[in-house]
Amino acid sequence: MKVLFTTSEAVPFCKTGGLADVAGSLPQALAKAGNEVEVILPLYQRVSAKWKDQLEFICHIEVPLGWRRVYCGLFRLEREGVLWYFVDNEYYFKRDALYGHYDDGERFGFFSRAVISLLPALQFMPEVIHCNDWQTALVPIYLKDECVRWPEIRGIKTVFTIHNIEYQGRYGKETLEDLFGLAPGWFADGTIAMDGDVNLLKGALMTCDAITAVSPTYAQELRYAFFAHGMESVMQRNAGKVHGVLNGIDMDRYDPSKGEGLVARYSVKDMRGKEKNKAALQKQMSLTVAPEIPIIGIVSRLVSHKGLDLICKVFDQIMDLNCQFVVLGSGDWNYEQFFEQKRHQYAGRMGLYRGYNEGLANAIYSGADLLLMPSKSEPCGLAQMIAMRYGTVPIVRETGGLKDTVHPYEAWCGAGNGFTFADYNSSDMLYVIRQAVALYYDKPAEFANLRKAGMSEDFSWKRSAEAYNDIYKKIRG
Repeated sequence: MKVLFTTSEAVPFCKTGGLADVAGSLPQALAKAGNEVEVILPLYQRVSAKWKDQLEFICHIEVPLGWRRVYCGLFRLEREGVLWYFVDNEYYFKRDALYGHYDDGERFGFFSRAVISLLPALQFMPEVIHCNDWQTALVPIYLKDECVRWPEIRGIKTVFTIHNIEYQGRYGKETLEDLFGLAPGWFADGTIAMDGDVNLLKGALMTCDAITAVSPTYAQELRYAFFAHGMESVMQRNAGKVHGVLNGIDMDRYDPSKGEGLVARYSVKDMRGKEKNKAALQKQMSLTVAPEIPIIGIVSRLVSHKGLDLICKVFDQIMDLNCQFVVLGSGDWNYEQFFEQKRHQYAGRMGLYRGYNEGLANAIYSGADLLLMPSKSEPCGLAQMIAMRYGTVPIVRETGGLKDTVHPYEAWCGAGNGFTFADYNSSDMLYVIRQAVALYYDKPAEFANLRKAGMSEDFSWKRSAEAYNDIYKKIRG
């Protein structure tokens, strides 16, 4: 199968969130499964600065965008069996940040139109274009718009993956023609219209051939208002083409037996190195070095839907359990200040790093005993999978990919790979944290079995690639 993967970010070139991890790993897995795979993304300033010496110039064209015709360059490089294409326009992409600009709609409208306009310049004409989130939502729409005049692209099918439905690309009605260059009919027939505005995500969901969500549970949750952020009726209307495909992680990159970025190596068969990583984490976060005390870790954006309000309500009760606590993340001011205050209150037992540091994140995954993720919603989540890979036992709320990957500990038979709670309630969360800490202290052999169960899970992209292959074949007939 010839697959063109379109994304607004990808590891190792640029990253703001989990989409980059997916786009950096899934194409390689698809290629290993026997597909011809190309990836196309914007040539951001940070990409050009680091990779320009390896980029090969292919061509330049003018891209029609509303009443404008805009310069568009195309560069490429080959890496791990995948061709990576980069769309160049310095006006749109030579900026410090990937997102958050006043003209993001125009920037990614240009990128989506460029994807279609550049198809003849690629190594092959794709059979499937795989799009991701609102930044590429116009690709299926432009494809439908162009195919009536361009017979060669009529057979191309599209898959659209929802990584987080909260971000929809919503703009005023007046942008339809002037900004995006679409005829009024696209709005009048309801394809791209939502509550009186242009909604790019809705347009993609209505026009693509298959919709995927990043976990089976999230695919089911999106039918309900609590999770769908106003899009539940659209998801229900398109239920027949919705699939849930669980994301994976790079099993080689997150391999404690290789010890990359770790103080010491360890494995399921020999866990002694984890103790050294725990001691190093305690020193790094200014905690008392005490191997017998369990460390609870958080690696997260500090925002409300990550369940931090639950933690704030019972934080003192958690600390009464004779544990240590480390937090890595940034976000809302009130949560940052809360953890800053608790760091002073529990000096030697509480550690905080405000911001993101990949090295420290891996230190927490490898050195902590428990990882806490009480999310209000979590489309997939990668932290719980990475933590289990490093033998850190997750405590999660049963939502989205957390429910699909973390199976609750059953004391009577020792089954499971973590601890879970269902209701969004601080008391329920505290109850399972007490269970986890009690198991750590009172039944170390059973806690060790939980560690090993998580480390033995298969979270590789091979499984995900096989699922996507089935979807590609289905829509191709």
